[in-house]
Amino acid sequence: MNATATSADENIGVMPVRAGFGFDQAALVRWMTQHVAGFAGPLEVFEFRGGQSNPTYKVVTPTKTYVLRRKPPGVLAKGAHAVDREAQVLTALGKSGFPVAHVHGLCLDNSVIGSWFFIMDMVEGRIFWDATLPDVPAMDRPAYFAAMNDTLAQLHRIDPQNVGLGDFGRGGNYFERQISRWTKSYLADTDAGRDAGMDMLIDFLPGAIPDSNETAIVHGDFRCDNLIFHPTAPRILAVLDWELSTLGHPLADFTYHAMMYRMPPQIVAGLGNVDPTRLNIPDEAAYVAQYCAATGRKGIPDYEFYITFNFFRMAAIFHGIKGRVIRGSAASAQSAARVAHYPTLVKLAVDAEETYA
Repeated sequence: MNATATSADENIGVMPVRAGFGFDQAALVRWMTQHVAGFAGPLEVFEFRGGQSNPTYKVVTPTKTYVLRRKPPGVLAKGAHAVDREAQVLTALGKSGFPVAHVHGLCLDNSVIGSWFFIMDMVEGRIFWDATLPDVPAMDRPAYFAAMNDTLAQLHRIDPQNVGLGDFGRGGNYFERQISRWTKSYLADTDAGRDAGMDMLIDFLPGAIPDSNETAIVHGDFRCDNLIFHPTAPRILAVLDWELSTLGHPLADFTYHAMMYRMPPQIVAGLGNVDPTRLNIPDEAAYVAQYCAATGRKGIPDYEFYITFNFFRMAAIFHGIKGRVIRGSAASAQSAARVAHYPTLVKLAVDAEETYA
């Protein structure tokens, strides 16, 4: 999950491939020659900056630029870094007309570059790391927010069976499974300690799950910095970072995205400290109403439950980061700074719970 990338300076552009993340480029040339239509070398390889859990590379040839996304090298937890699932959902959605990068090929042979990988098109456009869209004229901002909203609604309207994703995840009981998963993760990490707010949420959430068992394709991390916009128009060319995608509840996915209205920008791209009206950005209620209109809903009566759940889920993730920092096993140099935001996430979850209750 790329849920803690907050700075454009940390994430924009490419760099030389880091030590330990390189691979046999000649072997990649041989594989692409056989499996990527129209490929012709030579190639240059750079590594994208940022917090991707799956290392991502820019592959430049004389006539075309590609993106390579791979599992990290080394021993990995079972089911983690599932680039094969990413390639599967991108391929299926691309055929349906949803805005994603075109996948050219998936390699499940570790002997080629040391881990599984896939090759997709490099989509050129704009990525916004600040949800206030400061580089967009105020009069145009509503159209950009509408594009985000409409794109997520479009995803949730796609029938998984119709695009070959009927087996992409377990249908039903999404909240029960997710709450159980993150509760177990929280309770198991004794190094990170306990929090009264988290303990209260663990007691509250299972009994408050709405009577709604919808299933849709969910992205899992849909926010402005995972979208590539057209260079000049309020149109999304590609949705990125499908590592958390599965079959799940569409309202969990939408409200994760809508958390931006309450999220402090120092945690992830958020609007938690700004007045949307002053910036000519639709407010939270208007944004919810737009999604409802696009998906044929009369409203979201249990909206605050879904917000509570998502802040709880993110707080549980940050709790896990806290444990890894304490144990000295955190992968990112920024992890300790991010842990400082854990109490804020717990408070935001508790605040939403109190509103709902």
